Amino acid sequence: MRALLEVVRIIVIFTLFGGLGWGLIHNSYTINETTESFSWMGACAILLILFVWYRNKLQFSGWYKKEGGVKLSKRISLILIVSSVVLFILPFVLGNL
Repeated sequence: MRALLEVVRIIVIFTLFGGLGWGLIHNSYTINETTESFSWMGACAILLILFVWYRNKLQFSGWYKKEGGVKLSKRISLILIVSSVVLFILPFVLGNL
């Protein structure tokens, strides 16, 4: 039962914070048609940030306490965060080409 509650918690977190993040950045992608067509990159960036946040912080505060729960390594976290920032910026770069 706790595992099911944790899955529901993950869905709620990703839906709520993903929607909030998308609401914050969506207007910046509607500047022109080119950046708007690459707005899926911004959505992927939000998902990457939420994944890092969940794996490094939120998985330890939920209902389901698994014994093998470990944080992402600092290197992997850094790679994913830098990739997320690049995905945020890339539509604007591609829009100006």
